[in-house]
Amino acid sequence: MSCAVRELAEELIRCRSLTPSDEGCQEILSRRLEAIGFRCESLPSGEVSNLWALRPGRAQRPVLVFAGHTDVVPAGPLEKWSSDPFVPTERDGKLYGRGTADMKTSIAAFVVAVEELLAGGEPDGGIALLITSDEEGPAVEGTVKVVEMLRDRGARLDYCIVGEPTSVETLGDTLKNGRRGSMSARLWVHGVQGHVAYPHLARNPVHQFAPALAELVSTEWDQGNAYFPPTTWQVSNLSAGTGATNVIPGALVVDFNFRFATASTVSDLQQRVIEILERHGLHYDIEWTVSGQPFLTPRGSLSDALSDAIKSELGIEPALSTSGGTSDGRFIASICPQVVEFGPVNASIHKVDEHVSTDTPRLLKNVYLRTIATLLGKR
Repeated sequence: MSCAVRELAEELIRCRSLTPSDEGCQEILSRRLEAIGFRCESLPSGEVSNLWALRPGRAQRPVLVFAGHTDVVPAGPLEKWSSDPFVPTERDGKLYGRGTADMKTSIAAFVVAVEELLAGGEPDGGIALLITSDEEGPAVEGTVKVVEMLRDRGARLDYCIVGEPTSVETLGDTLKNGRRGSMSARLWVHGVQGHVAYPHLARNPVHQFAPALAELVSTEWDQGNAYFPPTTWQVSNLSAGTGATNVIPGALVVDFNFRFATASTVSDLQQRVIEILERHGLHYDIEWTVSGQPFLTPRGSLSDALSDAIKSELGIEPALSTSGGTSDGRFIASICPQVVEFGPVNASIHKVDEHVSTDTPRLLKNVYLRTIATLLGKR
């Protein structure tokens, strides 16, 4: 039996759209969307392809947006794959290929859901898609640029579904209604290089940093809240020395990262780190990089509509979660009050032999269709 969602998903998977390349995915989507009344705008930025597609309904509001990305991560060693990662292949009840789970199946499911919805009449509100090829990369020329454009236009969005693979064990078991923020820093601790036999003529930055490191590791940054776990601080790299065993290093370089909840702010975390460094008398420089602010959508009409659709179509009760890394939802949350992520099982994403079950495209489309109908007045 033919399946429109799977056919579109497979067409997208065949496009070798390694970040930041789109490789024609958005052209495929634009043709489908324009055929059902969407106005599609191509918004390239640097090497990145962005698509904003909007179709008004009987009323201007509400506006429901689907956000997704056509770029995928590299396949890795091809000999490790059971089949060509860019040739969608079915085996043992699973559909294999790079992007099956993250997240070309989600995009295809939403597009076909909208096609089916519109075949039955006009919705009360507008439907839009925001698609980028810069989610898996630096994420500086993609969704964030489209959001800036929409803000400049005064666009008002009401709901956003991000098609990230949120399910853990089975399709529908988890919705993401927020994400932690991410802030990294590079710290240089300055000492004085010298001979290990004459430590009184040198200043060892590793020794000086050790007590500060112990305090940073043991600090409770916050206790989290009802939706978020406590903020975490982790060292990702630490290096010093010349390679010689008889030289005290002149500097120590430390890379660290905060994954932080809405219980803390960027400025508070930075100030607390600086207070610890100062208290230990370190000579240092530090550079901060904030790649994402935390966002949270408390339980409301969007999460309720998705949850009800999942219960109706899949027979399970989804859990709300804010776990995992960052997503483009962090950008959209600045112009949209309700942002929730929902998509396939994430166990195989970014791995060799990425896959979804063969019934995922159809089931995901049904959930999206029921959700859209509920939110836009077509029940």
